[in-house]
Amino acid sequence: MLRVTKLVAVAAAATFALAACGGGSSDGSSDAGDTGSAKSDVKVGLAYDVGGRGDQSFNDSAGVGLDKAKSEFGIDVKELEASANETDSAREERLRLLAQGGYNPVIAVGFAYATSLGKVAKEFPDVQFGIIDDSSLEKVSNVTSLVFAEEQGSFLVGAIAAEASKSGNVGFVGGVNTPLIQKFEAGFKQGAESVNKDIKVQVKYLTQPPDFAGFNAPDKGETTAQGMIDAGADVIYAAAGGSGSGVFKAIAAAGKGNWAIGVDSDQYLTADSAVKDYILTSMLKRVDTSVYDFIKSAVDGKVLTGKQEFDLSDEGIAYSTSNDAVKDYEAKADELKKQIISGDIKVSATP
Repeated sequence: MLRVTKLVAVAAAATFALAACGGGSSDGSSDAGDTGSAKSDVKVGLAYDVGGRGDQSFNDSAGVGLDKAKSEFGIDVKELEASANETDSAREERLRLLAQGGYNPVIAVGFAYATSLGKVAKEFPDVQFGIIDDSSLEKVSNVTSLVFAEEQGSFLVGAIAAEASKSGNVGFVGGVNTPLIQKFEAGFKQGAESVNKDIKVQVKYLTQPPDFAGFNAPDKGETTAQGMIDAGADVIYAAAGGSGSGVFKAIAAAGKGNWAIGVDSDQYLTADSAVKDYILTSMLKRVDTSVYDFIKSAVDGKVLTGKQEFDLSDEGIAYSTSNDAVKDYEAKADELKKQIISGDIKVSATP
């Protein structure tokens, strides 16, 4: 394992729900450094991915880690939002503004920042940058890669989906067709097939690169999920950021006996009350933990560098159990988890 610090548990359910309601100011940024008497002089900049605060998923999870660090260490923080279909130059400018403003470390939330960060990191060699979901820059000395074994958690919820399905037909909705989201697809299919080798797995992506709007297009998510339901799926896994809310809406409209599976955060706890009871479980990706650990290392004066990987063995990846309905499937999922950790089951990261 490449992890060198002990994982710290973060994101109590109430804290995450509060973060999901947060947001930047009208200019797309927020300066949350006014905490009274700061205990640390570290200033942290964080650049969100498309959807930003309020997506009840990937970005909100990053925000939870930032909020926890701010509360514990009294740090100054600056958050900047992204726009749909923006250019690499726009991402560059966002990172550059944070570095120029004296924020160090600076965290880029999402692989879409990789190209931009590669340029900006060279301009600011004394600033330590962190990037979530990308390891292409792991050999750059002032870039820390915060990555996850998404395929492992997706394997577990795939197994749960197959057990819960009455039709033997399940679906996967990916936000954007990228190698990262393909890891979710790969694990989900393998997990489902481990329970039912004859199961049908429908796969749809909402957009293709360089169009990243698929992570914040609830209407597309709903339409795509409805098409899967019409084709026989009764359990659908959404790895699509803010678009997942549309998938949940379609499942809820289909009624009892149909299930959605969330992603990144425990979406049973954050989703609208009209759909939450249809969210069987979520594949938990502890972006909050990675952000918190990275900031803590900077506050401690021993900033994490290189590639930091989170997986099932250190609870950086998991599945949620908030909905009591998942209890019927926990025994099987937990046994598979043990086999993945031991190496008895090898989960491929490619479809």
